[in-house]
Amino acid sequence: MTLKLSPSLQRKINNFKKNKRALISLKIFIGLLFLCSFAEFLSNDSPLLVGYKNKLYFPIFKTYSETDFGGDFDIPAEYNDPYIEELIKEDGWILKPINKYSYDTIDYNLDEPAPAKPSKEHWLGTDDQGHDVIAIILYGIRISIIFGISLTFCSSIIGIIIGALQGYFGGILDIIVQRILELWGSIPMLFLLIILNSIFTPSFKLLFFILLAFSWMGLVGVTRIEFLRVRNFEYVKAARALGVKDWKIMFKHILPNALVSAFSMLPFILCGSVSILTSLDFLGFGLPPSYPSLGRLLNQAKGNLHAWWIGLSAFLILAILLSILIFIGEGVRDAFDSRKNK
Repeated sequence: MTLKLSPSLQRKINNFKKNKRALISLKIFIGLLFLCSFAEFLSNDSPLLVGYKNKLYFPIFKTYSETDFGGDFDIPAEYNDPYIEELIKEDGWILKPINKYSYDTIDYNLDEPAPAKPSKEHWLGTDDQGHDVIAIILYGIRISIIFGISLTFCSSIIGIIIGALQGYFGGILDIIVQRILELWGSIPMLFLLIILNSIFTPSFKLLFFILLAFSWMGLVGVTRIEFLRVRNFEYVKAARALGVKDWKIMFKHILPNALVSAFSMLPFILCGSVSILTSLDFLGFGLPPSYPSLGRLLNQAKGNLHAWWIGLSAFLILAILLSILIFIGEGVRDAFDSRKNK
């Protein structure tokens, strides 16, 4: 069974493919997302597989103690410790990831004080706490993309629903919601974050819901305008005259037209979500310190100007990530442009 696309959607896809910059950016983004999804298999202080005394161990999935490999203490094995490595290699072997450090691994065997320069051990150096920069970037990209996509998806649903209700019913409902939007949009989000961070323990969920409370307003305007424009079309009036329910008219007949404008904005909203998370982490009001963060890496660069590798790595990865999101957004916007779909 093959999936058949409508001629209109097929034209939009073809228009997007013609934009080489957007298409290449989309491929790079998918590649980054794929790599970061398997970050634990690429960068981890736990081996992928250990063979010891004719038995297989999977440290990446399960915690083993030193005694399992002939050690003296019943504590979690430190596989980067030369003593543990020697014990295992006497009667077995170790398969390690490409990079043997996780984002929270501290290297206590550095040849110089942290932050350490790029070397064979740490390809992009370390931060001032001895964490591997490559590991921070790899895990940081993943948490940024997951956070951004989740925030974009949830805020888009809320914004589209509220904009649809405003535009379709209009009148007093539209006026009341518009006044609420004006008041809500005037609340300083940064001050609210500072206050809540001082009251509650910072967490992923807390930050997500605070940003969600403000980010949904971006799509309300375009959805409202589209519903205001379409609600007086002949086919909508005919549906009302035939007794079709309002919610069915809204979400079956009008919403597909409104989604054209909404979809063209989604990559830009995603880019903004990643940017605001990075900015808040940089300022210290974002994710808890236990999370890998590109913004915190930038803060490390600010505090260690002599460690050029930290600032250069953070700048390049953020510039690439945000640029490809912008290019994808431009490609989607042009693909949905009605003037180019004729």
